[in-house]
Amino acid sequence: MPRRERERQIVDVAVQVFAKRGYHGASVDEIAELAGISKPMVYLYLDSKEGLFLTCLRREADRLVGAFQGAATAGGATPELRLYAGLLAFFAFVAEHRDSWVVLHRQASELSEAIAAAVAEARVAVMAEVAGLVRAGIAEAGPAAQLSDEDADFVAHALVGAADSLTDWMARHPGQSPEGVTLRLMNMVWVGMGRVLEGEAWKPATG
Repeated sequence: MPRRERERQIVDVAVQVFAKRGYHGASVDEIAELAGISKPMVYLYLDSKEGLFLTCLRREADRLVGAFQGAATAGGATPELRLYAGLLAFFAFVAEHRDSWVVLHRQASELSEAIAAAVAEARVAVMAEVAGLVRAGIAEAGPAAQLSDEDADFVAHALVGAADSLTDWMARHPGQSPEGVTLRLMNMVWVGMGRVLEGEAWKPATG
């Protein structure tokens, strides 16, 4: 079997085992057995258990970021349509590749610096894409817009953080579709941002 195909086979199995057992509970022996190869061959291809996990993490992160960016690029003529398309691709990926998301979202932050850095790299890529779409939305509002670049960055962080949290909500509400979750999030954030762009601002009552 060609090396690339063998590595794909090992990583496919490893993602499932890491998602099911966690990093510390997963064993290279089980991964090798399920992949139909020897344990030494796993180490020959991926160097170590951490190296295997990093390969899983980077591959799944690249797939997620690629899905978001590809959908956002082709999503429509306006920033909000592109953001909707990107978020929909994100939630659809999580729904369709739950094992991948468990590895990315729930396990990686608890492990080594190298693994945490790989997660951060993927998050930065998505954050930059979202912030760019938010800035484009602000620019379309014209010179009277009341939001700055700092506000765009704030909204991007709020959106990405909300999307992360909503994946757990989706797991507890399996009847909710990616389309429905994306629409609700867009209404909560994009509509609210639109009202601020029109000059509306909430403040706590005084007195």
